[in-house]
Amino acid sequence: MRAIEPVQDGYTTRGGVRLHWEIYGKGEPTVFLLPTWSIIHSRHWKQQIPYLASQCRVLVMDGRGNGRSDRPVEPEAYADEEFVADALAVMDDCGIGSAALVCLSAGARWALMIAARHPELVTRIAFIGPGVRLEPWQALRDAVNVTFDDVRDEYDSWQKFNANYWLQDHRGFLETFFSSMFPEPHSTKPIEDAVNWGLETTPQVLIATERAAGLDRAESERLARAITCPVLVIHGDEDEIVLHANGVALAELTGGRLRTMEGSGHGPHLRDPVAVNLALGEFLLPTPSRPAVRRALKRPRRALYVSSPIGLGHARRDVAIADELRKQVPGLEIEWLAQDPVTRVLAAHGEKIHPNSKDLALESRHIEMESGPHRLHVFEAWRRMDEILLHNFMVFLEAVRERDYDLWIGDEAWEVDYYLHENPELKQAAYAWLTDFVGWLPMPNLGERDAFLAADYNAEMIEHIERFPRLRDRAIFIGRPEDIVPGTFGPGLPEIREWTERHYQFSGGYILGLEREQLGDRADLRRSLGYADDEIVCIASVGGSGVGTALLEKVMGAYPAVKRRIPNLRMIAVAGPRIDPAFLTKIDGVEVRAFVSDLNLHLAACDVALTQGGLSTTMELVAARRPFIYFPLIDHCEQNFHVRHRLERYRAGRCMDFEAATPERLATEIESLLSEPVSFLDVETGTAARAASMIAEVL
Repeated sequence: MRAIEPVQDGYTTRGGVRLHWEIYGKGEPTVFLLPTWSIIHSRHWKQQIPYLASQCRVLVMDGRGNGRSDRPVEPEAYADEEFVADALAVMDDCGIGSAALVCLSAGARWALMIAARHPELVTRIAFIGPGVRLEPWQALRDAVNVTFDDVRDEYDSWQKFNANYWLQDHRGFLETFFSSMFPEPHSTKPIEDAVNWGLETTPQVLIATERAAGLDRAESERLARAITCPVLVIHGDEDEIVLHANGVALAELTGGRLRTMEGSGHGPHLRDPVAVNLALGEFLLPTPSRPAVRRALKRPRRALYVSSPIGLGHARRDVAIADELRKQVPGLEIEWLAQDPVTRVLAAHGEKIHPNSKDLALESRHIEMESGPHRLHVFEAWRRMDEILLHNFMVFLEAVRERDYDLWIGDEAWEVDYYLHENPELKQAAYAWLTDFVGWLPMPNLGERDAFLAADYNAEMIEHIERFPRLRDRAIFIGRPEDIVPGTFGPGLPEIREWTERHYQFSGGYILGLEREQLGDRADLRRSLGYADDEIVCIASVGGSGVGTALLEKVMGAYPAVKRRIPNLRMIAVAGPRIDPAFLTKIDGVEVRAFVSDLNLHLAACDVALTQGGLSTTMELVAARRPFIYFPLIDHCEQNFHVRHRLERYRAGRCMDFEAATPERLATEIESLLSEPVSFLDVETGTAARAASMIAEVL
């Protein structure tokens, strides 16, 4: 799922070649993100488009040879002159009279040619890793003693930059090339993305691009000296594709500013997108007006609370923490940066939602698109949410720059935590981080690749925390040390529990929206919710996303079998905020409800519950001492390992495999649960107040 969608898209045909383009955002100036070498297409700009489009109009196109543009195979079709003419034709077709140009690598040649020959069309140019032949130009592949057409028995490293090798092993070349493009540690995702984009074209196209005519050094230098518009050059000092010295030379010849990205390679816009976005924004966009500065002692204390949208239980526990925090810090104002469906819970509690929340990309929608019938590889879905997470972090960053806050709170606000650790200089307030699990765990059935990636992400997290231990003023684990799963973060990495105990404080138990004693008398609660004393109430609930449709269908379908065994059964299926009840199969006798803001009360009042393996819902049932069956999502590491481990500690719930849950088996299990006494461990109380006290200390 993309963070934002284009407002317009289409094709321009020039010389028989169709060129696909998209426009995002609106207003001036216009920023034109130029194509680069046809080895990748315009999706490589995915981390810049949402940020720039929030403030201006953005034009992007797939260069010939990849994406949704045509793929001629003649070398002359890929001459620099052709790419320049393509860009001018697209600008004309879109009615764009002038634009700021942003380019990567080979695109720098075309930006130079456009700006030098048509200065009236170009207001500014930002070059990233510019692949322009200037002294002291030497593409690193040129240092290898092999020519493009050599035939060898073996090809090693840059020897793979070879036509014969490309035809033999296209993927092998792409993996080698993009590993060199992203030499930064823990770059598995941008490498993986780029390889997949590269596979959308053919080795024949790449061979044609390499044989095409290009600018020589003398012409490149002449064009660079002719540039009259403002120039910014962004270049990683560990670039293995185009030497950093080349960017230095271009900045000097154009009279431009040089922004050296220390420790970055050839693709900093993907590997270090926050820093690149901020540099581009400062250079390309008008400076936004800021509110008047007010003396700190004259303004009220303010906190910005970011609550994860993946699971409504986060919202209820966060409201409980916020209520306690306001008691302990009188006068504290709390604003929420949140998205649907969390905002529905917040609105029901009268909380103040930050206006920038409307600009957030919907993470729940992405999760739904990544899921199958009762299946969600949550770790992989999170990895593929990188574009959305980056966009939402930029929304957060804009919010905290527009207004002063004394405190930032993030409950599993992964984007905030990750990008603050990547850019610690951006921290300007006390910061508290909360989570109920630590560490990605591989699913055994998904093989070595899943295990490698999970360990790599865990290793990066560990490095972040240990390199910047004071970035989190408070790191709170919502639970007890015993709730942490056994084992290590991966081969050669620390034990999860031991490491977490060193880097977190503990709330002493789970945090609920309402603690058991606050629920009052259960009989009174049942009557207030419309449940009769003589009926057995079964609540089927699947949380705040659309992932649970298959589970709802299955448990509703089992209703007749359960009803035969338990004649006074009343089943209520809660579809939640993101499943349309109209699309569920109608089962006589089953009541279907949409969003229920006080679902925790219904769970406390029921006789038995059927639910996914989410932690918040299951812990609400544990606290209310209600018997329940839970069905962890297939391939969901948190539900299968972290949640299950915690529930087993409380001796609570009955775990059932989704695929094994036939109607008769469900009926048998429900009847069995209702006949047995509840022997759960008591859920700890006062946990919201304890967490609030830890947070209040930093104020």
